[in-house]
Amino acid sequence: MEQPSIKRRTFGILTGSAIVAGTTSARAADKKILRFVQNGNMSILDPIWTTAYVTRTHGYFIYDTLFSMDEHNAIKPQMVEKYEVSADKTQWTFALRDGLEWHDGKPVTAEDCIPSIKRWGARDSMGLKLMEFVKDFKVVNDKTFTMILKEPYGLVLESLGKPSSNVPFMMPKRIAETDPFKQIDSQIGSGPFIYVNAESKPGEKHVYLKNPKYKPRNEPPSGLSGGKVVKVDRVEIIEMPDPQTQVNAIIADEIDLIEQPPHDLLPIMKADKGCKMVDWNPLGQQFIFRMNHVQPPFNNPKIRRAALLCVRQEDYLKATVGLPEYYKVSSAAFISGTPNAFDSPDGLFIKPNFEESKRLLKEAGYDGTPVVLMQSTTLPVLTNTAPVTKALLEQGGFKVDMQSMDWQTLVTRRTKKDPPSKGGWNIFHTFTVAADILNPISNTYMVAQGDKSWFGWPTDPQMEKLRDAYSKETDPAKAKELAHAVQNRAIETSQYGWIGQWYGPGVARKNITGWLKAPVPVMWNVEKA
Repeated sequence: MEQPSIKRRTFGILTGSAIVAGTTSARAADKKILRFVQNGNMSILDPIWTTAYVTRTHGYFIYDTLFSMDEHNAIKPQMVEKYEVSADKTQWTFALRDGLEWHDGKPVTAEDCIPSIKRWGARDSMGLKLMEFVKDFKVVNDKTFTMILKEPYGLVLESLGKPSSNVPFMMPKRIAETDPFKQIDSQIGSGPFIYVNAESKPGEKHVYLKNPKYKPRNEPPSGLSGGKVVKVDRVEIIEMPDPQTQVNAIIADEIDLIEQPPHDLLPIMKADKGCKMVDWNPLGQQFIFRMNHVQPPFNNPKIRRAALLCVRQEDYLKATVGLPEYYKVSSAAFISGTPNAFDSPDGLFIKPNFEESKRLLKEAGYDGTPVVLMQSTTLPVLTNTAPVTKALLEQGGFKVDMQSMDWQTLVTRRTKKDPPSKGGWNIFHTFTVAADILNPISNTYMVAQGDKSWFGWPTDPQMEKLRDAYSKETDPAKAKELAHAVQNRAIETSQYGWIGQWYGPGVARKNITGWLKAPVPVMWNVEKA
């Protein structure tokens, strides 16, 4: 039986009953509309409150950054026109470029930037560390401000130009002064797109219009840096969680881009003459799992260690990615092939030791209470990670209660420190773009400052001393040694588990050009022929 048209069901585009002139007009207008499917649905719109990548990508639509990372991982000025550093490297002065304006027509000022940095600095791993070195901020004039440090800090630009979650997006002062642990209630930015709240509906679509007053930089685009030139009038993020529906829609020319299609469906789109693969993030991603350090049983380091001893990366990679050309078994926390990469000792993460896990559980007094494992069912690349963990942990002597939920429910629930019996959790999975975890400061999962740590809230003063030392070290060889020490400390305390690297192209219609290589799927520079 013929399947109902997705075009009729979903978008209501003119059908064959339209007159020729009307159809031609609709097709011409359609060239200015870009329809994009992200890797999951988005209900949270505050990119500081959450690290969810769909929200981070939303942030790049409507906000801008002081600095940004180019395709060679170099940090370049973005909203900043010029900056100066004092001879003793404790005073940084930043001057904004001309023409920066909020979506409500008000100019961007230095007084907006300072609270934006502070709000980001209260939540992000690199921001937290930077703020430990900041003594004060001072407004010089409307376009210029100074950051005064207690002592020299070697990662100022790398922090302000951090490419992914959390991103130091600049917001209007009145919005940036919102408590960083409460969500903002405004979507006013100064970025290349304007969010259309009246046409957006979480669960269906999010609508963005080209910002006609946005002033791009003069340089050509490179990664997340350079000129953010918008070449369409409108972008619609279509919320389409079912992967097969995504494939059907792009083959039918009803959507234009898919950020992260499941690997098992790539052959279908490769075979279609209207589609093409786009390697927009060549550095790839890493899977991780996070344990809750403040609730039993993972408040006990021996029990966390037992969980790490159960890991076999290839089980995860085969179950989630499948195709060997798109994954890499690697016991390095800081991305294989990059300067800080080191293999973990004793086959950890590669070859499980279930008997040692059982011994540690007995020694730690594990009472058999099931650990609550949250499974995301709406982010396809994560769906199969939890069943693998359940099977591996059970072989290692754990009892596991796997609870399934959509991704937005998971990212909300992971903020809770309550016992699992009262809506909390013990363990969950996520993934991170490789660009986020290249060193001990940018790697959110390495933060060990209790309440200031990422979800799971580990506390470890020794880890923080090592991270401090890394942040101050200017000798590359010594910095690399410190990165190795950080990884070893994370293993010693069983801070989290890294469970494999993976890669995957996006898919676009062949009439789409200009998708930039970057850790984030940005929609400026993209054209629709």
